Amino acid sequence: MRMLGIRDLKILPALGEEAAPGETEPERIVTALAAHKGREVAEKCAPEDVIVAADTMVWHRGRVFGKPRSEAEAADMLRELSGDVNEVYTGLYVRRGEQELSRAVKSRVRFKRLSEEEIAAYIATGEPMDKAGAYGAQGRAALFIEGIEGDFFNVVGLPVYTLGVLLRELGVRLL
Repeated sequence: MRMLGIRDLKILPALGEEAAPGETEPERIVTALAAHKGREVAEKCAPEDVIVAADTMVWHRGRVFGKPRSEAEAADMLRELSGDVNEVYTGLYVRRGEQELSRAVKSRVRFKRLSEEEIAAYIATGEPMDKAGAYGAQGRAALFIEGIEGDFFNVVGLPVYTLGVLLRELGVRLL
């Protein structure tokens, strides 16, 4: 947020359920989850406050890859992503007063073929355990990424360009 010139901010985590009932398309899932988070937080804020919420997921061959629950699950995810392309979707939700805007952003991430030794060494760092898809593009997994089509910041979890567009649409001055 500081990259956008926003200095005065509060971080209020949403505590509610992370499920998008009935949604099966990745764009709809992440935008529904982001809106749910944003509306929950808005209940604790003043009407003039600007609310920003986001939800990111990794999508590969028709499946959601969330945060791994175990090292074995992380290894399985990395094996599946190895040598293939996965998609990262982030849903954004912004609100000011009664005005709400949302958008989904998609990026494609191309992984190199990973050896079992690389997978084990990466898991040993602990880094994949709190990351959707069991990897962090902004960390050591950068060594595995041959290329990204789309917004790098989306892969990290907050598509800065699109967030800027939405905030300007709400009348927020940036920079």
